[in-house]
Amino acid sequence: MRWIVLAWFVFSAIYVFNRGTQRFKFWRQLSDHSTFLAPINIWCYLLSPIKPGPYIESSWFPELEPLRANWQTIRDEALAVDASQKIAAAANYSDIGFNSFFKTGWRRFYLKWYDAPHPSAQSLCPYTTKLLQGIPSVKAAMFAQLPPGASLVRHRDPYAGSVRYHLGLVTPADPKCYIDVDGQQYYWRDGEQVIFDETYIHYAKNDTNVSRIVLFCDIERPMRFRWAAAVNRLVSNTLMRAAASPNEAGDRTGVLNRMFKYVYAIRRAGKKIKAWHRPTYYVVKWTLFGSIIASVFYLI
Repeated sequence: MRWIVLAWFVFSAIYVFNRGTQRFKFWRQLSDHSTFLAPINIWCYLLSPIKPGPYIESSWFPELEPLRANWQTIRDEALAVDASQKIAAAANYSDIGFNSFFKTGWRRFYLKWYDAPHPSAQSLCPYTTKLLQGIPSVKAAMFAQLPPGASLVRHRDPYAGSVRYHLGLVTPADPKCYIDVDGQQYYWRDGEQVIFDETYIHYAKNDTNVSRIVLFCDIERPMRFRWAAAVNRLVSNTLMRAAASPNEAGDRTGVLNRMFKYVYAIRRAGKKIKAWHRPTYYVVKWTLFGSIIASVFYLI
């Protein structure tokens, strides 16, 4: 049994590594979270009717039309939140999913995250949260800001059970403010929507002097079979809900983020070792990874 599991893991990891035209180097991909979730993600790819590719036709999601149709009202609420300086980086290491993005300037205000809307969002954005709650396929939503000079590093998102939706609210409408998904660039425009597969390697840059704000949503990936859709919801509700991050006191914090500040203390220690002696850092890193994988393999 363990050899079957190992073979499936290796096959899934190779499949993920070879998706698209853009790839990480071998050692970078080996330690990426998309490798560890590959045995789950491959089912999302194989059982979805969506044709593989970085960008996805909006015709797959007609239920999202009310968002585009009401983009100006959504923009007004986003601007009010921005004026109150609540589109911000997380405090106290409480956002495991996006922690690495804050240091390059990216900011967010959560509307919902695989659950009911945050109380802070319902208070500040009543129209937008009500609109989102009327669309069951929207699993998570936020206002995401990319200020002038900010960027997002090349990355893959970890779980393939969703696809990513952006609706331009405040944008430079300039090719210098763009997202690149698997080597194909798109620049945001006010009132325009784009849907893409965030498990392809992607990054973003804003080289203009205008701050970009979009409505950012995770949309449930369509599946060919009802049982596959049910499994996808079960996994996402368990895995992704655990990464819920608050805007302020009173908002729900998932178990992963309650633990993250302690885990990050280990990460900081690793950074100190890396700054001191890189070979030692990599020996320790791969010894730990190897021990974890060997332990899991032994327990199967």
